[in-house]
Amino acid sequence: MIETHASAAYNYPLLIKHLWHTPLNNNPHQEIVSGTQKRFDYLSLYSRIGKLAAGLSAIGVSHGDTVAVMDWDNHRYLECFFAVPMMGAVLHTVNIRLSPEQILFTINHAEDDVILVHADFMPIIEQIKDRFEKPTKLVFLCDDAIDLPEACVIEYEAMLEAAEANFVFQDFDENTTATTFYTTGTTGDPKGVFYSHRQLVLHTLGVTAGIGSMAGSNRFHKGDVYMPITPMFHVHAWGMPYIATLMGVKQVYPGRYEPSLLLRLIESEAVTFSHCVPTILHMLLAAPEAEDCDLSRWKLVIGGSALPRGLAIEAAEKGISVFTGYGMSETGPVVCTVDMSSIEGVSTDESEISLRCKTGVPLPMVDMRVVDTEMNDIPRGGEVTGEVVMRSPWLTQGYTGNPDGSELLWQGGYLHTGDVGYFDDKGSLQITDRLKDVIKTGGEWISSLELEDVISRCAGVGEVAAFGIPDERWGERPMVVVVKAIESLGAEDVQAAVRAEVEQGRLSKWAIPERIEFVETLPKTSVGKMDKKVMRVFYSENSSIRI
Repeated sequence: MIETHASAAYNYPLLIKHLWHTPLNNNPHQEIVSGTQKRFDYLSLYSRIGKLAAGLSAIGVSHGDTVAVMDWDNHRYLECFFAVPMMGAVLHTVNIRLSPEQILFTINHAEDDVILVHADFMPIIEQIKDRFEKPTKLVFLCDDAIDLPEACVIEYEAMLEAAEANFVFQDFDENTTATTFYTTGTTGDPKGVFYSHRQLVLHTLGVTAGIGSMAGSNRFHKGDVYMPITPMFHVHAWGMPYIATLMGVKQVYPGRYEPSLLLRLIESEAVTFSHCVPTILHMLLAAPEAEDCDLSRWKLVIGGSALPRGLAIEAAEKGISVFTGYGMSETGPVVCTVDMSSIEGVSTDESEISLRCKTGVPLPMVDMRVVDTEMNDIPRGGEVTGEVVMRSPWLTQGYTGNPDGSELLWQGGYLHTGDVGYFDDKGSLQITDRLKDVIKTGGEWISSLELEDVISRCAGVGEVAAFGIPDERWGERPMVVVVKAIESLGAEDVQAAVRAEVEQGRLSKWAIPERIEFVETLPKTSVGKMDKKVMRVFYSENSSIRI
């Protein structure tokens, strides 16, 4: 039988604009909060999105152009998440924590046509704008009444005031590039990653189906209040603002990440769902304001790096339902999260903490494997490890202008994560390390993540990083760098914690670190992850100097 399509049938493209049908229809008056001063609802924010698109069009932005953003996490950034790709342009979320030279590289590499820049970042732009490789217009963003800088063509709010709200967002190919940003690698120039409308819509639907269908205490649902604590420049704030908008939930955008403000917003706006890296959670729990802050309604996804058990226990003691999510810049990012369906409430029970710290189960439509060097699957149920590889409809297809890196990323038809792990007999993934971070010593491989996990539970440890440093006899030896939570903590306490695990047969004797350094802070990458490369190089070259 030959199927006949109606001549007027609508071939529905997967475009970001279509995420707005549900909230505008089902919950148009729900609040969107920006800092402590500004409040919108979905109707008024959508009107502003139309005005932003019209304003950008008026200054010359058209389909295929690239619009960059340098701003704090606020309502303007959320408006850009939608308006720029919905008009067919490409949104470049600039990593404001990179060095000026790296920011210049990303602006030139992305071929930005317009940059929306907050007053706080104008000094950086002034420093580098003479080296822009193409004519680039600047739109000024500010929170107070400030004169328009000479380099800028217009101020953001003035641009919206002069624009019509009824901008018509046209249909176009769902494979059109919607966003681009740059990974924060520890070597060489940042690598450009890009995503299409189709990929972002499917990521939104896949993650919604995954975390919304769970029966346990970590489910994200329409009754939640959402606040990101992952920068919006970093993989679209893990894609969660798109998900929150589709669901029509109350959203809270904090601006700059100041612990006292974040904690105040969690309480005053009744925030129930957030996500961040472990260092941000550590910062919040260490803040004096946390002592009297009620966090018992808060569900918190930890990603970017492993969730140490010690930190998970500390969070649970405050009533926080903390659990792990997994992904990377190249995966959209979320591909995995812990299924807490068997857990109601929060406790420090060892089995519950272990579950919360697992990497989790693959989300719907994620084909994930653990393989050896020949791409053979590692059997499930044991602890034999391999590299995590995957396929999914929302993984990046390559790196911008980097064909060699793209081919390496996708060798064998699967995206290679560079992460080492295994599947347990229930299908839950456990990441044990990064390929580059495994410590090879005395003929054994030691997981830096397992070592960090053990030491994180030692009384008096605030933060810890474990890595290998060269050793003439053994190839490498493990070293740990610790931030103290109590001053009396000593190296012998850390070694005793590791030795106890060795005696129980849970760690190899080679895991006991001979070198332990205590520092005030650990070096971090621009997205808040521990920068082990910096530490590894520094301590390899300096046998006794501390950072």
